[in-house]
Amino acid sequence: QVQLVESGGGLVQAGGSLRLSCAASGSIFKISAMGWYRQAPGKQRELVAAITRGGTTNYADSVKGRFTISRDNAKSTVYLQMNSLKPEDTAVYYCNAQGLGFGSWGQGTQVTVSS
Repeated sequence: QVQLVESGGGLVQAGGSLRLSCAASGSIFKISAMGWYRQAPGKQRELVAAITRGGTTNYADSVKGRFTISRDNAKSTVYLQMNSLKPEDTAVYYCNAQGLGFGSWGQGTQVTVSS
C-alpha cells in the first residue's frame, strides 16, 4: 500500500549533523502519521520522532533539542535533521508510516557516530 525509501545515513563524528530523508509512494493519502525509529545492536527498536498529517510532532526525550522532524507534503517526504550527534545515537534508523489499518516500514539506513 505504502512504500518507504530512506536515505541520508552515514558516518559522522560526535557533534556533527546528518539529515535523513524518507520518501513515500503508493497510497500516500492513507497516511495519518510518519515517524523515525531506531534500533541499536542488542536493543529494542525505539521511537525517535513522529509527525502527524496536521504537523504535530513528538520526540524521544533523548533527542529533544537536537533532532527535528519535518515533512514536505508536496514531495511526500519526511526528514529528520540530526544535530549534535552523540555516539549513543548510533543505530539503524527506520522510517515508519501509519494509517487506518496499516503500518509500513522502510528498509533502514545506518547512522554511525564516532567519538
